[in-house]
Amino acid sequence: MTASHPDNSRLDSLLGPPPGCPAHGLGPDGLRRLYGPEADADPRGLYAKLRAEYGAVAPVLVPGDFPAWIVLGHSENLEAMRNPSRFSHDSRRWREMREGRVPPDSPLLAVVTWQPMCSFLDGEGHERLRAAVTDSMDRFDSRGMRRHVTRFANQLIDDFAGEGLVDIVDRFAQHLPMLTMTQLLGMPEEYGPRLVDATRDMMQASPTALASNEYLVKTLRQLVDRKRAEPANDFASWLLTHPAELDDDEAVEQLRMVLIASYETTANLIATTLLMVVTDPRFRSSLAGGSMTLPNAVEQVLWDTPPFARVYGRWATGDTVFAGQHIKAGDMLVLGLAAANCDPVVRPDLNVPMHGNRSHLAFSGGPHECPGQDIGRAITEVGIDALLMRLPDARLAVPEEELRWEYNVLSRRLMSLPLEFTPPRSPSHPESVWRNAAAAQSAPADGAMAGGVVAGFGDPVATTSMGVVTAAVSVPAARAEAPASAAERQAPERLPEVAPEPVRGGSGPVEGARGRGGPVARWWRAVERWWRGEV
Repeated sequence: MTASHPDNSRLDSLLGPPPGCPAHGLGPDGLRRLYGPEADADPRGLYAKLRAEYGAVAPVLVPGDFPAWIVLGHSENLEAMRNPSRFSHDSRRWREMREGRVPPDSPLLAVVTWQPMCSFLDGEGHERLRAAVTDSMDRFDSRGMRRHVTRFANQLIDDFAGEGLVDIVDRFAQHLPMLTMTQLLGMPEEYGPRLVDATRDMMQASPTALASNEYLVKTLRQLVDRKRAEPANDFASWLLTHPAELDDDEAVEQLRMVLIASYETTANLIATTLLMVVTDPRFRSSLAGGSMTLPNAVEQVLWDTPPFARVYGRWATGDTVFAGQHIKAGDMLVLGLAAANCDPVVRPDLNVPMHGNRSHLAFSGGPHECPGQDIGRAITEVGIDALLMRLPDARLAVPEEELRWEYNVLSRRLMSLPLEFTPPRSPSHPESVWRNAAAAQSAPADGAMAGGVVAGFGDPVATTSMGVVTAAVSVPAARAEAPASAAERQAPERLPEVAPEPVRGGSGPVEGARGRGGPVARWWRAVERWWRGEV
């Protein structure tokens, strides 16, 4: 006779979640979930369990408890990335979607719904759109781009340098990538904060994600309309005038892809790199002692904590055997970028530094490898360098275990990184002080300001940068009250229905200084020649 234990189910209900709940980490059929508290708490532990049970490719459940395969091995990820004829990017092949089993409120729809952008295409269609994107990116002046990053970084730092305490995620990491990208794309700088809110809302797959996406698309469509009428020296104009002849819908989708991918990955990379700098003594000392350069430090973070932990996905074009697993046509494959980066085959000891090694998969690989990865690296490296130069003794202001992380379908994001530091004697960057003084000498008597932002450190003077006239902008001000909640910051109803138009034309204080003789005019001309790289 078999002994019965009638109280076990009641004990389970009292001590833990009910069977089938995502908190268990296992679905009703015994497959491990790729989401939920257990997966979020210890992703490397989850990858190790899956490798031990299944090998380099493992069956899992994705949000909604849909079956999928996660690719864990480094070489296996590369194989899936490099073979679109076997594993397609076209999400319309997903069997669950074709058979109507995906509800309209599924969080996966934000990342797998097919759209006319190069990341969802293969073959000639992909090559055409990707060529337009990569050729346009190749036209960026890397030196000028780094100047933009330096200018925006110092604007943001000026805003909190005198406070001695700052949440570097909220006041720096979230804003620097978007400010830079709006400049490069040809958008007014004041779009940045609103686009940060909308993009974060979309990435979290919140109930208002669709409204945020509509705001972003509407803003980009306005940009396309303006650049069609008045092309300039910026990414949006280059994209529209490329020989591929993108229509308006295609242009909007490529701009959306570039903006979202560059923002999310770079904001995460800045935050996690700074976290490592302030929490790992060996890391900080290696940077200070010169044995590790900042670019090498960034690559180490890309190995250990890639901005996107996984990518949804690839879809099998037919029945196949992959790493010993029988994959059916229409099955979803999840590319495990973080899992591949800690594959014991390529990294038997995770404590060994990977300095100078760029074979990680943080930016994917194959024909769909991220075309903007060098832009993300530049924003991260220049921004962190500016921060550490201005605040060399920055240190973590709370115990590391109190830091909070936020999880979405693609990655985990550091929600807050409080740093304390000794305020510098002058909270403003010297360049800002010099420019403000020169502008004050030549300002109109009534104090009126007109024009845009000089390609320096954020002073409201009239100039053009990369052919784009930009409006005077105030970076987010220090707030004495408690920060708004995440929901309040992300609510799309706080965003305007129509994005503001850039300020055009006008003659500001610099024009007055240029028009006069004397030392101020000569000084400004010398600064301009230096800024353009002529001296």
